[in-house]
Amino acid sequence: MNNSSLRLNAALVAALLTTASAFASDTATQTVTFAVSAINELSVSGNPGALTVSTSTAGSAPDAVSDSATTYAITTNETNRKITAAIDTAMPAGVTLTVNLAAPTGATSVPAFALTATAQDAVTGISTLNESGKTITYGLSATSAAGVQASDTRTVTLTITAGV
Repeated sequence: MNNSSLRLNAALVAALLTTASAFASDTATQTVTFAVSAINELSVSGNPGALTVSTSTAGSAPDAVSDSATTYAITTNETNRKITAAIDTAMPAGVTLTVNLAAPTGATSVPAFALTATAQDAVTGISTLNESGKTITYGLSATSAAGVQASDTRTVTLTITAGV
């Protein structure tokens, strides 16, 4: 190769290196878009055992029964949430089904109350938490006037909603 060819090759190599370095860098940037959606999840451990009012002391109302075998778990990343409870169909006259949910940390449990077909507050003041193993206590009571009631069921719906 002659000197002019060497110079031409050297010029081409320099041009290629300059062009490559114009496109390459020791840093790069990207824009990452992100979001966290509202999360409000509630689950129960299963169904409570059958509640049967079957005893009384003579001269007194029938003895109420209760079951605390089920639990619930909750996750929410929002503030000012509450759990409401309702049953699908009204209870027979003289028969009362009650519920009480143990409150998660920082929240307030409403004392046991009679379930109706209208949603009622069970736990209030829930904010940004995830907890499990919170006890659900059901109670069943009946007056003597309720008479004999055949076995029946009610579906209880627990719902996380915005607090007021």
